[in-house]
Amino acid sequence: MQPTLVFTLCLFFIAAAFATADYVRPQPRKTLEFPWNSKPASYPQQVHISLAGDNHMRISWITDDKSAPSVVKYGTSPGRYSSTAQGESTSYSYLFYNSGKIHHTVIGPLEPDTVYFYQCGNQGPEFQLKTPPAEFPVTFAVAGDLGQTGWTRSTLDHIDLCKYDIHLLPGDLSYADYVQRRWDTFGELVQPLASARPWMVTEGNHEKERILLFNDGFESYNARWKMPFKESGSSSNLYYSFEVAGTHVIMLGSYTDYDMYSDQYNWLKDDLSKVDREKTPWLLVLFHVPWYNSNEAHQGEGDWMMAAMEPLLHAASVDVVLKRINKGKPDPCGAVHITIGDGGNKEGLARKYQNPQPEWSVFREASFGHGELKIANSTHAFWSWHRNDDDEPIKSDEVWITSLASSRCLAEKSHELRKILMAP
Repeated sequence: MQPTLVFTLCLFFIAAAFATADYVRPQPRKTLEFPWNSKPASYPQQVHISLAGDNHMRISWITDDKSAPSVVKYGTSPGRYSSTAQGESTSYSYLFYNSGKIHHTVIGPLEPDTVYFYQCGNQGPEFQLKTPPAEFPVTFAVAGDLGQTGWTRSTLDHIDLCKYDIHLLPGDLSYADYVQRRWDTFGELVQPLASARPWMVTEGNHEKERILLFNDGFESYNARWKMPFKESGSSSNLYYSFEVAGTHVIMLGSYTDYDMYSDQYNWLKDDLSKVDREKTPWLLVLFHVPWYNSNEAHQGEGDWMMAAMEPLLHAASVDVVLKRINKGKPDPCGAVHITIGDGGNKEGLARKYQNPQPEWSVFREASFGHGELKIANSTHAFWSWHRNDDDEPIKSDEVWITSLASSRCLAEKSHELRKILMAP
């Protein structure tokens, strides 16, 4: 499969309002080099955090010392830790590579919209994190296909300047591509941001490192980036859901079974049946392979997944407004799609688009950058697109979005959803 490039990740929530024909696309930048930095064996490295159920956070890190404890001390004042949590650990081997000890420790319950200070493994530096708010507004930073290039660093620098609560990354994290040391350098690269705000990720094709001795193909990804799949009733780290501040977010797996008889499809039906649109009026879905794509790259790669899952997601009124799509046609009660995979990957940008532009395609641009989705309240959200070669406050695209929960669509499709959910 061709690697996923810019505009190839699929998130079900936003569409842009205009195109910029005069934009000059930047060139790729070189892969970053990371000099060897010797640390004590028990020193916490590659620290990142993720949501882990209601009012809880998972702290993940790696040590070279296999006897280092999976303990996190934390509190709301610097250097004063009022609570301690004990976690679990794992490790893996891949050909001639042996990972360090990978720690995963869940802390909580935590107060919403609060800064906590924490220390991993009883030593090393103090980190701080901020929990998401319990109510609107809530802001998501969105960037996929990150990789480890000069553009990656630029994207991360821009994201660090914006005020956001959660980072959404729908696949293609490290671009390690079998070279396991690149997983380690990626963890070092993102630690300043990923240790301070939860990173919610799902797998892309570059996480799929399948060789004869590793049948599942996702051993590195699953060991390092543990998501709240158990907390959301899933049997696989490749798909899960979480809720935050009036928003239900579903992370689907493009590289595991998704047909109507699969575990993922049945889990999705069950998860959607529990969504309360009074409590969470916004319903977002993310996955890696694009379904609606007017770029010449990656054509048709998501067709089978779309055929299996789009009817269910449409019946469930997955959100957003402007140019809504279902079955290849604009639909006021359909989901709005944005494909965003432009964090800084090493292959550069996918520059060629299909002409004429499809009716359902509103905005398309090959540029490195990130998106911001601010859910303002139960009815309105604001999407903005920020290129790396502009200053962070500059928005090259922006649009207000209206939730389907505030429209007639939920009532109109209730019978359709009930029929699909009740099917065997």
